[in-house]
Amino acid sequence: MQNQVSGVGLSIERLGRNFSNISILKDFNLDIESGEFVSLLGPSGCGKSTLLRLIAGLDQGSSGKIELSEKGASRSFVFQEANLLPWRSLRENLELVFELSEGGLNRVSSEKIKAALELVGLAPDAEKFPNQLSGGMRMRASVARAILNQPKLLLLDEPFSALDENTRFRLQEELHAIWQKQKMTVVFVTHSISEAVFLSTRAVVIGGMPATVLLNQNIELSGLRNSDLRTDSQYVSLVKSISKCFPKS
Repeated sequence: MQNQVSGVGLSIERLGRNFSNISILKDFNLDIESGEFVSLLGPSGCGKSTLLRLIAGLDQGSSGKIELSEKGASRSFVFQEANLLPWRSLRENLELVFELSEGGLNRVSSEKIKAALELVGLAPDAEKFPNQLSGGMRMRASVARAILNQPKLLLLDEPFSALDENTRFRLQEELHAIWQKQKMTVVFVTHSISEAVFLSTRAVVIGGMPATVLLNQNIELSGLRNSDLRTDSQYVSLVKSISKCFPKS
């Protein structure tokens, strides 16, 4: 798998989304540069996941537009649940991507599967079934599946929220390392301010009904994104600063 994928820019202009008589998003604007890692933060029900689904093309807005800087750029989505087929091995779950999109496997697709599993540390577990994998391993598999075709835009909806703290911390480090290698654009939904600061180049806090941008904060941290960073004074200061702007549930 190539080290450099490069991302795609994203422009959201006057976006609206209504459910019945409730306006979740109205005149919502946000620009994301190619190669950024942007976290969307906010309380439950503020529209984060709705916005992510609109960006993914899984839902349509009531008004406004979402434009990519490269028309037809590839997108991948990682849900909260890994959603692996229980009767297929890990390798076979990833093979399904090519069975559905290309009608079958070939040498190139097999090499992509092998490289993706190696990138998330699951190559030794390729023949295991989902019930033989831990929650963290299943989520790694979901990420591996999402990066198979080297997407230019990777969208993740609270993928680590159900994991224990140590597993979540480890997967945060691994996801950041994957982003550094491939440089795709990432939009990551989370409730966790500390997670957003650890992972992102920018944190966007949204809230209200309909949702608006309450804070658009660049994250500039020196050094590696590892366990040492979590106690770094600069990191802690950013977490505290964003916490002050975080809306109440």
